[in-house]
Amino acid sequence: MDEKVLNKSKNGLPMLLLFLLLYAAAIAALIVGNIIGDSGTRTPLTIALFVGGLVYALLGWIPFCGLKVLRPQEALVLTLFGKYMGTLKADGFYWVNPFCSAINPAAETKLKQSGDVDGTAGSILHLSAGARAASTQVNVGGSKKISLKIMTLNNSRQKINDCLGNPIEIGIAVIWRVTDTAKAVFNVDNYKEYLSLQCDSALRNIVRLYPYDVSENVDTTGDGQADEGSLRGSSEIVAERIRKEIQNKVEKAGLEVIEARITYLAYAPEIAAAMLQRQQAAAVIDARKMIVDGAVGMVEMALARLSEQQIVELDEERKAAMVSNLLVVLCSNRDAQPVVNSGSLY
Repeated sequence: MDEKVLNKSKNGLPMLLLFLLLYAAAIAALIVGNIIGDSGTRTPLTIALFVGGLVYALLGWIPFCGLKVLRPQEALVLTLFGKYMGTLKADGFYWVNPFCSAINPAAETKLKQSGDVDGTAGSILHLSAGARAASTQVNVGGSKKISLKIMTLNNSRQKINDCLGNPIEIGIAVIWRVTDTAKAVFNVDNYKEYLSLQCDSALRNIVRLYPYDVSENVDTTGDGQADEGSLRGSSEIVAERIRKEIQNKVEKAGLEVIEARITYLAYAPEIAAAMLQRQQAAAVIDARKMIVDGAVGMVEMALARLSEQQIVELDEERKAAMVSNLLVVLCSNRDAQPVVNSGSLY
């Protein structure tokens, strides 16, 4: 289904003035026909004036139904007796066939945090859309207009296993808009629910390829080589892959996914404490390694300086004792308590 834009229907104001003049003429014909009829001089012309004015007065409201007003970034998909006639996309005052009906299967579905075209401020009923993660609202008496604005779908958090089998909770925000109104209306049943379902599916497909944190021997790109990709460290790359995955699925629905962003990422509560201890242990090991490396370098420098400047000559046993004492002092968590030797060196 290809979109057909109606550009020649932006004549709402002239048609409105014409219909008002016809209504005024119908009322005048009624009055003239009635007055002449009361005077007793009925003629076929007066009868025709009276009947014509009466018929138009009763049915003249029908052409007014073809008047349509569109604001910027709004569209209206029109069908005539089930046949797609075209789409009004530019802002303005239009007149179309009054028997055309606007169609928008997602008119009453409002995605969470989306900037949809709002209808009347009726009662709001909260319900879940087809996708478990999408919070939706139904606006009774919603508008049939389709919003062309950039909108946000903020799916709620999902629990997904990463490539190592660790359960994590992740949430995404998807920035999207409608680009082809005909595809959005006719190719899928409800393009908003369809988008939400595809977001859930794409999120699961991509997340299961990555570990939460950097792990060894994990290939996240599919090239057969281990890399350092992770959900925590490669969030930009992961988000872009999610966006492309969603775009491939919603192309047939006439939607464009502009951006996808990870809004929440954490281990699931059942393993969060254990993973925190693991991270703390890794941090302690890294810190100790850095301290030991620095202490060994300082001891090596001290021995080299003593030897170069011939301050004191130490045998192997004394060097070992000095190295031991320096390492204890430099690697200790507490301040050293030195013991001063007031006697001779030996």
